[in-house]
Amino acid sequence: MKKTSFFGIVGIILLVFFVSGQQHVQYGPESLPEHDSLLVSSIPEPIDIENILLEYDSLISAEIKASNTVGAAVAIIYNNQVVLQKCFGLRKARTKDSIDENTIFRLASVSKPICGVLAGLLADENVICLDDKVTDYIPGLHFKSQSITNELRIRNLLSHTSGLVAHACDDLVEQKISLCHIMSQLPMANTTSNPGELYSYQNVMFSLYDSIVAYKTGKNYSDILKEKLFIPFGMNDASTGFDGFKNQENKALPHAGVTPIKMNDRYYNTSPAAGVNASISDMKNFLLTLLSDTSKINSRVEEVIFTPQIQTNLNRGYFSHWQPVDSKEYGIGWRIVGYKGRKVAYHGGYVKGYRAEIALCKEENFGIVYLSNSPSLVAARSVPEFINRLFEFKDKQKLAVK
Repeated sequence: MKKTSFFGIVGIILLVFFVSGQQHVQYGPESLPEHDSLLVSSIPEPIDIENILLEYDSLISAEIKASNTVGAAVAIIYNNQVVLQKCFGLRKARTKDSIDENTIFRLASVSKPICGVLAGLLADENVICLDDKVTDYIPGLHFKSQSITNELRIRNLLSHTSGLVAHACDDLVEQKISLCHIMSQLPMANTTSNPGELYSYQNVMFSLYDSIVAYKTGKNYSDILKEKLFIPFGMNDASTGFDGFKNQENKALPHAGVTPIKMNDRYYNTSPAAGVNASISDMKNFLLTLLSDTSKINSRVEEVIFTPQIQTNLNRGYFSHWQPVDSKEYGIGWRIVGYKGRKVAYHGGYVKGYRAEIALCKEENFGIVYLSNSPSLVAARSVPEFINRLFEFKDKQKLAVK
């Protein structure tokens, strides 16, 4: 009797130590910060995907370790709850500076979905209509093709259907030339089609939305983004621009493999396309707001953002870590992927030393985001590995009901 009591007490003590040691891992539901836009029930719903989360956590943790990834963070939202949030590794190799939920990463092209949401909000408020002509906001702008000059719409900028060749003037972006000076070189950029006809990925053309916002509101893009999105969405660590990154103490520094490399300001001159900095806490709240039924993201805003605008003829390698993709399209700042009978809004981002991945599916009410300061194949696998498991589970549920 005494022996049993002794082992029972020891077991309780060990359980307490185990729970206290899990500070950076959450298998939902998390206690959320209070933001007007985050209308999440105070009574957590049961999690029916707990086994999937455990399996995914085990897999991603093993892959991060095996790949020698220096630092990373992942968050998963499901049924309006944070069901997994985990931080891995270090802000800088060979230090003791651990990644935490407020550590800032560069988002690179995952800045585009954030711009897309802002565009949806401003369109819903009748501030900037996506079907307005670009030259109404940027007088004097012209291109090699007169039809592009006359017919280019804001919608074309944010869906990569401007008619210019892919990555037009990115060489000037690489040289860190300001956006206003790059705009003067656009008349020399080659064209491929009339606006709206073909998909052709852009950074400069996408970022003309910066100048449009400034012209219409009298405020710069960063201020509007903070006012309309960062503050109401609870993205308290987020910023734009190189200064907003380098002046943060809690930032993940870039690496090539396991070797620290110098911070650089490449692509910050295209803020809408690649200029946002954010933590896993910011991106968690971003997804929560998009997935929650709130007045902030209503059905009209969703329709603007997630309605496909154009088919994208991406090569098979782009989705090499996904199972067969049904369709590939682009909305406003988001890739819209037909996958296993659902529509998944997705985007990836890369800039030297950083990799980011984000996806959400309204139909299954889930979102996932992965950030890293040590680019590797783990990032490319992070989203499809979870989606495959979730959709397989959901399909089995539906079959069981039938």
